[in-house]
Amino acid sequence: MSIVIGSGLLLVILIIVLFVYLSPEFGGTPSVEQKMVYIKSPNYKDGKFINREQVKLDMGLRDFGKSLAGYFGAPPNTKPARDIPVEKLDSMDIANYTGSTRLIWFGHSAFILQTNNKTILIDPMFGKVPAPHPMLGSNRFSKNLPIDVEKLPRIDAVLISHDHYDHLDYSSIQKLKGKVNMFFTPLGVGVHLQKWGVAKERIVELDWWQEVVHEGLVFRCTPAQHFSGRGLTDRAGTLWSSWIIQSETDNIFFSGDSGYGPHFKEIGDKYGPFDMAMIECGQYNEMWPDIHMFPEQTAQAGLDVRAKQIIPIHWGAFKLAMHPWTEPIERVTNKAREHNLEVLTPRIGEPIPINGIEVSTSQWWQ
Repeated sequence: MSIVIGSGLLLVILIIVLFVYLSPEFGGTPSVEQKMVYIKSPNYKDGKFINREQVKLDMGLRDFGKSLAGYFGAPPNTKPARDIPVEKLDSMDIANYTGSTRLIWFGHSAFILQTNNKTILIDPMFGKVPAPHPMLGSNRFSKNLPIDVEKLPRIDAVLISHDHYDHLDYSSIQKLKGKVNMFFTPLGVGVHLQKWGVAKERIVELDWWQEVVHEGLVFRCTPAQHFSGRGLTDRAGTLWSSWIIQSETDNIFFSGDSGYGPHFKEIGDKYGPFDMAMIECGQYNEMWPDIHMFPEQTAQAGLDVRAKQIIPIHWGAFKLAMHPWTEPIERVTNKAREHNLEVLTPRIGEPIPINGIEVSTSQWWQ
């Protein structure tokens, strides 16, 4: 019996190892030359990227057990009772748009940004499951996207905040890579894109506080408080970030994933005020308070970066924590109201004009 059990365990381990090393979803590994570039970064130490503040990443055995129990035996309302409806988009409307700056939310943290006659994708996770295999995650809350990825027109730029599966998706990149002019990522994330067939010349990697001008737009890579990793041994092997997109008319902030910290005020003091800020609000838990914000902290982060308006993100698409799925938006709107901070709550697929007269504040989730 012991031989049978031992053989079974070895087989499971072998399958896992083969899956990790042979599946393209796990991405690439940096070369020695690339690591030599990372060493020059003040945010890289002892072979890993680091946060500026003391951040707890590892859960104890008890918390890990609670997390697994909560995920697989989740409390009620962690997912909507029925599919979330989305507003459909027309590819020609996107391709021919020449109006003022607008955003279109795809749920979670994915956006189309159209500004200065340019079309930009931000964290374009368009897959059904935020995991390397469908059996390892739960499905998106909506069966359909506002538009099929294949129908998207030419994309001028893609911004990626970090390499976690709910922000960087292999299948999405495969469908997008032939129609994207340039990819902009934090340090290291480009190794995944290269592994997936994106030419090195079309990838720009930046460290925190670095910036680049691309076709009249300024892309600034700014700090976040989080971590990275797609496999079993590559935690913190690539950098994570927030982003600033600045045009002649608008200044926009995208938080990526981040726990609350002093970097928000630093960003606001240095580059604010912002016409719009998309700020993480969702997938929080008391067991990981340093790497994801609670909704009340989301509102405070909006004040810190000096945003005129905020759109709460990182909710409305996937169950990655144990809170009710509508709790993030309800809590953040209540807290923002106390501070007279304007919160936009667009439907998935609804175009939102920056500084527009029409402000989307419907409680559509009800």
